[in-house]
Amino acid sequence: MDDIVKAAMAKWPNVPACHGWLGLDGRGRWWMRDDTAQALGPFAGPGAQPGSRGSELKHDKLIGFIQRNYGCNDAGEWFFQNGPQRVYVELEHAPWVWRVQGDGTVTSHTGCPAAVRSSWLDEDGLLYLCTDLGLGVVHPQDMDTAADLVLEGRWMPQECARDALETRFGFVRSPARARSAA
Repeated sequence: MDDIVKAAMAKWPNVPACHGWLGLDGRGRWWMRDDTAQALGPFAGPGAQPGSRGSELKHDKLIGFIQRNYGCNDAGEWFFQNGPQRVYVELEHAPWVWRVQGDGTVTSHTGCPAAVRSSWLDEDGLLYLCTDLGLGVVHPQDMDTAADLVLEGRWMPQECARDALETRFGFVRSPARARSAA
């Protein structure tokens, strides 16, 4: 976490959290969801409508700031710590998006290296990797490389229903929906 963020948190400890305004898609892209986007429905999954993702963030320094200050609370809700304000993230699939190299090296969408512990395949054919950082989906552009690793026997995917992944791996796909249901 950036020092400036830690200082802001200490200076203003009681800033309300923000829900529903930031999303992470299955390609590791960040999306800003204004009131209009949120009114169109959820970020992903059942009920998502065209435009409900919002606007893709393109500013490299902003994306870098988000990625350096990306974390998780004890409830499995992922967030971006924006100074004193915690901005909870809507996840299309999982908290991490993995980039895979031919030698089996895995790096997160935030640039962090990870060690693969297990692999999982959902009913839609999406490949997830459980790593020392947690669960993430393999980036679509890296599926050929990942398939080669499976064929080589380096990864042995187990089947898992997509809806069971949150409970099995302890993350919340939509903190906004979880908050409104509570």
